[in-house]
Amino acid sequence: MRKINTIEIKIPEKMKISGNGKVMAAPVIITLIIAAAMYYFFLPPVNLKAVTFWIFIAVILVIYVLLAALFASVKQQEPAVKVPLTALTVIICMFLLITLYGTRIFHAKRYSEILHVQEDSIDVIPSVSGSSSIALMDTASAERLGDRRIGSLTNVVSQFNVGSYVQINYQDAPVKVAPLEYDGFFKWRSNKNNGIPGYVLVNPVDMSADYIALNENMRYVPSAYFSDNLYRKIRFTYPTVLFDYVHFEIDEEGNPKYIAPVYDHSIGLFGGKIVKGAIIVDPITGTMEKYDVASIPQWADVIFEGDLICTQYNDHAQLQHGFFNSIFSQKDCRQITTLEREDDDGDSVRYQDYGYIAKDGDIWIYTGVTSVNGDSSNIGFILANERTSETKFISCAGADEFSGMKSAEGEVQEKGYIASFPSLINVDGKPTYIMVLKDANGLVKMYAAVDVEQYNTVATATTQAECLEKYGRLIKADIPTDTSDFTNKTITIQRIETMVIDGNTWIYIVDENQNIYHAMYADVLEMLLVEEGDTISILTDGSTFTLNK
Repeated sequence: MRKINTIEIKIPEKMKISGNGKVMAAPVIITLIIAAAMYYFFLPPVNLKAVTFWIFIAVILVIYVLLAALFASVKQQEPAVKVPLTALTVIICMFLLITLYGTRIFHAKRYSEILHVQEDSIDVIPSVSGSSSIALMDTASAERLGDRRIGSLTNVVSQFNVGSYVQINYQDAPVKVAPLEYDGFFKWRSNKNNGIPGYVLVNPVDMSADYIALNENMRYVPSAYFSDNLYRKIRFTYPTVLFDYVHFEIDEEGNPKYIAPVYDHSIGLFGGKIVKGAIIVDPITGTMEKYDVASIPQWADVIFEGDLICTQYNDHAQLQHGFFNSIFSQKDCRQITTLEREDDDGDSVRYQDYGYIAKDGDIWIYTGVTSVNGDSSNIGFILANERTSETKFISCAGADEFSGMKSAEGEVQEKGYIASFPSLINVDGKPTYIMVLKDANGLVKMYAAVDVEQYNTVATATTQAECLEKYGRLIKADIPTDTSDFTNKTITIQRIETMVIDGNTWIYIVDENQNIYHAMYADVLEMLLVEEGDTISILTDGSTFTLNK
């Protein structure tokens, strides 16, 4: 038998793979698997300026530390977790320091300069002549109309919900649009081969809603799952890009699009959020293109979201003289108007709101500006373009939006109607709130116009045209302004009555000699302080009167 020679190979001790080595490799493999799954489902951007990326890394390190401690023997636990635990501590400390560095306390001036605001006159407020494009419907009313329209389509309502509404400018008219969305995972599985069949278009001017069926259905939408999910589609195409407020719009031909504004941080890693452009996605084919702000198509309306503009304006109006001035002396500090109400827990909170104006082919948001003391009066308004962020401040003292809403509600208090957030128009040089009045079921019943400067001047009607006509007569009422021929008279009031005639509020007083005098209530507001039995001095021509001040 032939003898076979054997060769002995000696492996250095430090290169041997022991059982413990295999055990210590397990936490790494398991952690990588978990990290891949977390990335797939949570989609953090691979970008140091994203808070979610830092959280993602920290969570992965925590998972590895726990697994390493679990798999290691008692003697190996300390060296196994020491390095990742140290790295986790360093990441947390760096995160906190970087976050603190980017706050307003250190960079108040830079925050105040993010939004550029130009001063302008009330002439930039849309005129009443464009009242056919005044969008008065709030989102809640649009949802009711849209749901009612979809409810009549049995093949649609059983499989889909209506998504969030966005106000846009479509073919030179303001509309609210909302896509259909899958009603849960199982409805997606049943319909994913066909896709989303259409969207809802609501006309906020004539209060109508239409369902628009698509020739080709949408596949890549936010309510889809796995590879059909829109967020996943965008993230895998642009893994490092920061984007948010992904929303639905349509172009001028009615084609569906999803828009994801792209942003960056201009102060530190996490501070000073600024919009740099947008990613526009075709949800039918999944094709997408990234634009900078200057090259965004004209039809795209919402790139700078209203809440972000409001936050940036507050920074502009409060931080110009430094952070501590905004807290203590508050010199020259202003803010957008806020409304106080109770939250779900019964706590009193203040929230901001804004209206929409169709202007120059774009959608502008508007909101009042008031002092930081939170009173019920405005010192002006801002108009901001949601496509370009162009922002204008219009100086105009008067009641804030919520006071105007209460004034309109008071005009029809016996009906118990609720006013929607108003729009702002220019009627013969007078800034005017115009709004709808809804019943308890959210149905639009009336329209109201309120003078911003004299908010007790109110006109109401069942149609928008009639309301504006009444309001026009109200502010142009033929009340003598030349009092040179009036005589001074001191009277004792025996009776005071108010009457609404053609939407105008008049006040009538009767003196001790049973003489009757009348005036437009808006012109004698001081009569609010007068009671029957009081003696006052008036100027009168024998029938009309004004107070002798």
